[in-house]
Amino acid sequence: MKVGYLGPIGSFTYTASRSAYPDETLIPLATISECIHAYEHQQVDVAVIPIENSIEGSVHQSIDYLFHKGDINVCHEIILPIAQQLMVVDKENAIEKIFSHPQALAQTEQFRNEYFPDVAVEMTPSTAYAARFIAEHPELPYAAIAPSLSAEKYQLEIIHRDIQDVTLNNTRFWVLGQDTNRLPLPKIGIKSSLALVLPQNLAGALYQALAIFSLHSIDLTKIESRPLKTVLGEYFFLLDMTVKNLETINHAITELKQNQITVKSFGIYDTYEIDKEF
Repeated sequence: MKVGYLGPIGSFTYTASRSAYPDETLIPLATISECIHAYEHQQVDVAVIPIENSIEGSVHQSIDYLFHKGDINVCHEIILPIAQQLMVVDKENAIEKIFSHPQALAQTEQFRNEYFPDVAVEMTPSTAYAARFIAEHPELPYAAIAPSLSAEKYQLEIIHRDIQDVTLNNTRFWVLGQDTNRLPLPKIGIKSSLALVLPQNLAGALYQALAIFSLHSIDLTKIESRPLKTVLGEYFFLLDMTVKNLETINHAITELKQNQITVKSFGIYDTYEIDKEF
């Protein structure tokens, strides 16, 4: 099996992918869009992408692509504990710029404001990309925020450990595809994710939608609005829910559609947890 993931080697997505598919071929891709595109064009069998961080919230690039452009099934979810590290080539050099993924920069904002308030930052496609980039430019006074594995992979020195602003920091990853095999990780539940587009100019439409879930005793674990990218003020709603009875979910979807609510399902999937912090 070919597993596409947001690379390069050493990224958090790499760790999630390797933990879930230890014996499969992992294929690094440069961006989230490229990961999804590779799956759509059958270049990989499944694709692993980040979907949400417990500190910074949803990864909008993932959600928006799947809603607006993709018709792709989520077959698994992986939850990975996250620890961010500040790394350099040479600790004797003063740091003039810090590189990392936007989520990692946001997760470490308090740390950077305290210790490096005047140091510029530059966004990269992934944390591991940042680590590889500074390793490739050892003559420059750069630092990267990335996982410990990146420091090992690119022979960098960690000068500040566990710099995330909140100790309990987890990221959810979605596995896109049709893989029905159980992953070699602890399973902690079953979930479903739906996107809803409410009928325009209908008072109480969101209330009606939520009432349907309440009527069927469906436990919603997340609700988030995202722009429809049509006109200002129009949104779709992303809902995650615990699945206890598949028939109940299907009944709820039927009732939503009967109320003129457009429903897009991302799938019903097992949720797994990695118990080691990276």
